[in-house]
Amino acid sequence: MPIVSKYKNDKVEQIIDEVIDVLEKHDAPLDLGLMVLGNAAANIINASLSPKQRQAVAEKFAKALVASVKSKDTSH
Repeated sequence: MPIVSKYKNDKVEQIIDEVIDVLEKHDAPLDLGLMVLGNAAANIINASLSPKQRQAVAEKFAKALVASVKSKDTSH
């Protein structure tokens, strides 16, 4: 069952496009892009949540990321 977001797809896609544009502007290779996105996610989690909530949110984020990558893999 897909997860229903409280955010409009247009808004999400606009932000994604802008983030990708920044990475492309800096000619960021895959590893640098992932490092930047990972650090940004960690900064958001650390700045927005209490220390008690951080690990659980990070684990849910990681699980959602893995599920997203697996669901897009059509080569197998």
